[in-house]
Amino acid sequence: MHRRTFLNNSLAAATLVGCGGMTFNACQNKTQKKLTILHTNDVHSHIDPFPSTHHRYSNQGGVARRATLVAQLRKENPNTLLFDAGDIFQGTPYFNFYGGELEFKLMSMLKYDAATIGNHDFDNGIDGLLAQMPYAQFPFLSANYDFSKTVMDGLITPYKIFLVDDLKIGVYGLGIKLEGLVNQDLYKETVYLHPYEIAQDMERVLHEEEQCNLVICLSHIGYEYKNKNIPSDMGLAKTTRYTDLIIGGHTHTFLEKPTLVQNALDKTVLVNQVGCYGINLGKVDFYFDSDEKAAGKGISIAV
Repeated sequence: MHRRTFLNNSLAAATLVGCGGMTFNACQNKTQKKLTILHTNDVHSHIDPFPSTHHRYSNQGGVARRATLVAQLRKENPNTLLFDAGDIFQGTPYFNFYGGELEFKLMSMLKYDAATIGNHDFDNGIDGLLAQMPYAQFPFLSANYDFSKTVMDGLITPYKIFLVDDLKIGVYGLGIKLEGLVNQDLYKETVYLHPYEIAQDMERVLHEEEQCNLVICLSHIGYEYKNKNIPSDMGLAKTTRYTDLIIGGHTHTFLEKPTLVQNALDKTVLVNQVGCYGINLGKVDFYFDSDEKAAGKGISIAV
């Protein structure tokens, strides 16, 4: 998709979802602040674009293209945050050769604000992940992985608060159950805690104690499963109270626009995931009224 087409689609989506049918300008005039959230998930070490001969993703993706688009969007709105929802590693020879160093260096160059940890980020073991941490000039957030008995103790935080144009944006991370997906020799004494319970505690802290204007979850637990007993983003959205946006990963789910879910307080939560391999860049715009509460949620996908 060309950038001009992307921008036109962005405005149309913002009008439809964010403003309840009003024109984009009408919505914009009624608000004072705009926050843009950009995000990726399951990039899996895809540094280069897919070749022109690829049967499905011909000429799509690539870090250079993403960097250009991110820079343009930041120029249009300096109040922009960039996140990743995990599985940064594994998928191309770049990971096999560099072990994750290149991925973290490039993400740092793109100035990612935070990321969470996916199951494939343990593919070189927890010691391999530790070895690459100095190359990541951004924090890793994970609230339901207890690393206290591992070499990663003290290097991962459950949440982080970003101050953007006097708005407090609280972001916490969640990871999938590693047992059955990752050999225990790789994640060692990492302890998995149920994400729903942890999420409710994190959002309470961010909303009530920290007084955040917006609460975001970086999730690598998966969009949805046939077995409803398996934790998922859709299930998470229904059980939370104060989380406004769930940025998902793991299931490689391509969504044309975020799914709207009613939470435990019957308020709307946005659940988004942008596929895999860096093909898509997610973009969600939040507008804040004079009381600094989210007034409209403009939604779009950038390719």
